[in-house]
Amino acid sequence: MTGKTHIIGGITASLAFAQVTNYEPVILVGASIIGAIIPDICHGGSKIGRTLPMLSKVINGLFGHRTFTHSLLFLVLISFIMDAFISVEAISAGVLVGMASHIVLDMATKRGVKFFFPFKWTVRFPVTATTGGTSEYVVFALLSLLTVYFGYGLFLPL
Repeated sequence: MTGKTHIIGGITASLAFAQVTNYEPVILVGASIIGAIIPDICHGGSKIGRTLPMLSKVINGLFGHRTFTHSLLFLVLISFIMDAFISVEAISAGVLVGMASHIVLDMATKRGVKFFFPFKWTVRFPVTATTGGTSEYVVFALLSLLTVYFGYGLFLPL
């Protein structure tokens, strides 16, 4: 998936998550946008990879693309790091929701992810989308509609 799809996925997931928690939605959304791009630090052409090229190159050299940074292990590691250094729970929750949405969206591609890294098992959905293709635009449109739906429920209650 492309960066814009990951970002809208993070926004959608954080707004849905805000429906069932007491966290401030604006904080969740902001943190989720950041979380939604973090897993692609392993790809030099990604939004975050272009922002932090040296770190991206090192991570890609050590692990490759869609392995460690797209795994349950990485989610747990980031969770422990944020628990130790971030005192605002809504920020930690938002980052993790954004990262999880990123990984789930990449599971919907033909390439899938190595979710159980260091095991080399590829996890992907039975029906996949092509990155940058028509199917991704359909996913983007659906996520956009869900963003409006969940945002309306939070910001414009009846």
